[in-house]
Amino acid sequence: MNSSQATQQSLGLDGVGQAFGRALVSQCHPRMLFALLMPFLIVLGAVIVLLFVALGPLTSWLSQQLSDSTMLLEANDWLVSIGLFSLLSVKAWMLTFIAIMVLLPASGILGLAVAAVFVMPLVVSHLSQHRYAEVSMRGEYAFMVSFWNALWVSVVFLLGWVLTLPFWLFPPLGLLVSLLWWTFAFSRMMRLDSIVEHASAAERKILLARHGTGFWVIGFFCACLNLLPPAWVFLPVFSGLVYTHYGLASLRQLRSEID
Repeated sequence: MNSSQATQQSLGLDGVGQAFGRALVSQCHPRMLFALLMPFLIVLGAVIVLLFVALGPLTSWLSQQLSDSTMLLEANDWLVSIGLFSLLSVKAWMLTFIAIMVLLPASGILGLAVAAVFVMPLVVSHLSQHRYAEVSMRGEYAFMVSFWNALWVSVVFLLGWVLTLPFWLFPPLGLLVSLLWWTFAFSRMMRLDSIVEHASAAERKILLARHGTGFWVIGFFCACLNLLPPAWVFLPVFSGLVYTHYGLASLRQLRSEID
């Protein structure tokens, strides 16, 4: 079977379910439990530093921007004229909320990027030894590819998150936007890291094309879990386990078809 024929086949949603089930088992391994510490400590430290160091300056900058905004003043005058509340009266609360809505995702994407670049090699090494020993490593420049991928995904995520903050004025839309951005972050960051050490550039292209839906479905479920604060402890590593199970199983199937 040639590569063009192979791209027509996929593990499908059954493969996604199997990846989640296998990841649950793998997460209980002592080595993977220990791996939880690095991204969790990074996220915790980032939250503490950003809230205590950056919250004040960011709030002050936002306050200055809003005070100089003609649009805000006109909107405030209109609300007062029709008998509603004044935006200026709730400005302090609103500014704090906006600042937190910027800083918390920033710490979260930092933790995910650290997991992708520094923890994923541990995850991949563990699974390749215990479950995918027959899948040989054919990747090149894995660290640089992973680092560059984590960087651009993080930048796009942060810019997109800030630009879509106004959607939070309408809570259902804000929740939907949050799910979309985190689905993007998990999928575009973790899918590459799950196969970058084992798959050649040509194999990666085939896998990302044929299993794109599966990778995005995994990202969506991870994004849903990310809405629950307790999940922040284990999700960076657990998502890596799910993607690695799915990615290496897909690579194993691809090679069996082509060879």
